[in-house]
Amino acid sequence: MKAKTLIELLTLSSNLYVMSKDEELMQHLKNMTEKGKNKINNAMKETLVDEDGNEVEFIDKLIIKAGQAKQELEEKIEEVVAQFYKKINIAHTDEIRALNEKLAEADKTIALLEARLNKLEQKGE
Repeated sequence: MKAKTLIELLTLSSNLYVMSKDEELMQHLKNMTEKGKNKINNAMKETLVDEDGNEVEFIDKLIIKAGQAKQELEEKIEEVVAQFYKKINIAHTDEIRALNEKLAEADKTIALLEARLNKLEQKGE
């Protein structure tokens, strides 16, 4: 097994462990489950109509609601992971990308300053 894969597995397992120990997250998931039951019951009672004016079938309603729930869960997981990275001071890829861009800009500025300095030195000679 490559070292990179091993590190990724360790990171993933530590993330899952931290999330499982996060009482606030667990309470939130419990609340979402309770709300989800009520929402599913209400969603199944309401009638959805497709673009042709036909009533959407039960399974199609479930698929639509499952997609919405998946999106909400992904957003919450993203928030928790970002908070976890902040807690353990691991730079997020967006932060690394921004720092690399700043470094590139700084390198350009340094190159321009060196060129100006060289010109001033040549004039002084």
